[in-house]
Amino acid sequence: MSLTTLPPASTPMPHEAPGIRWGVVGPGGIANGMARAMRSWTQQRIVAVASRTPDRAAQFASRYGVARTYDSYEALANDPEVDAVYVATTHNAHHAPTLAAIAAGKPVLVEKAFTLNARQAREIAAAAAEKGVLVVEAMWPRFGPRFDVVRRLIADGAIGDVVGVHADHGQALTHVPRLMDLNSAGGALLDLGIYPVSFASFVLGTPRDVTAVGRIGQTGVDETVAIHTAGYSDRPRALASLTTTLLCRTSVAATVIGTEGRIVLDTTSFYAPGPVRVVRHDGSLVESPAGLISGPDGLAYEAAHVANLVTQGADESPLMPLTESVAIMETLDEVRRQIGLRFPGEG
Repeated sequence: MSLTTLPPASTPMPHEAPGIRWGVVGPGGIANGMARAMRSWTQQRIVAVASRTPDRAAQFASRYGVARTYDSYEALANDPEVDAVYVATTHNAHHAPTLAAIAAGKPVLVEKAFTLNARQAREIAAAAAEKGVLVVEAMWPRFGPRFDVVRRLIADGAIGDVVGVHADHGQALTHVPRLMDLNSAGGALLDLGIYPVSFASFVLGTPRDVTAVGRIGQTGVDETVAIHTAGYSDRPRALASLTTTLLCRTSVAATVIGTEGRIVLDTTSFYAPGPVRVVRHDGSLVESPAGLISGPDGLAYEAAHVANLVTQGADESPLMPLTESVAIMETLDEVRRQIGLRFPGEG
């Protein structure tokens, strides 16, 4: 097929979503980013915040005009003025507040990585199914215009049959204590590697075959990991090559390779807002308009997506299904098994 222009993104603008009332669990860095995105680009309102460190909750509440603070996840989940819960704790502490929200019948947006391991993810999925509650992993690139264009290009056959994915994510983060702490489930894989692993899942689906090698550092966390996956049911010829590290900044680029060309996300970090380029095997190149480079904060799109689902009474996200989040955690578990990484307290 010929390609002279890329399809426009069909993603709704975040301010178009109806406003709902949010409770935030874990007022750390990503929660502050979400609060700013909601305030700047959406109609969403944060009405409550919970932290086991009351001073942190109070500071967050003061900063963003939040009415109520709690030192209990259950108390926030049972607040009748909260329509949905955003779990923004570190991934090793997602399980309990998410189950508390589900028990209270509240829709939940859960930061990535979704959980510590696949067992926790399956428990959340089972509880959500039993209660009929919406649970969405906050893999924010999924909900924005850049990935929407990639999704449409693949569906339209713009690069032929997809046969490969390359993606990497490396940041120099050895100075961050939590990421070097095994007891906090630190390391590259769950904080950084989640992005390329999720991107491969987005493009190809769930792999049957996973091969991984990694370097474990002196503190016991994984510092660098390389992953190869294959055995995709819908794309039997496809392979994915994925890398992550916390030792240095890498290109943070992704490429989707097809029989007639490739989709390249490399001008900015592949998961951030930015351009989409299609390089065809005939030498032609088409790039997306600048509208994908700037505009709303990427976090605003996921908040708006969940607000739309909550208003519609949906119990599943078509862009980030809960079954896929569980499958991604199963892939990450297999990677950890192969590189010899186990977190304290895992049964």
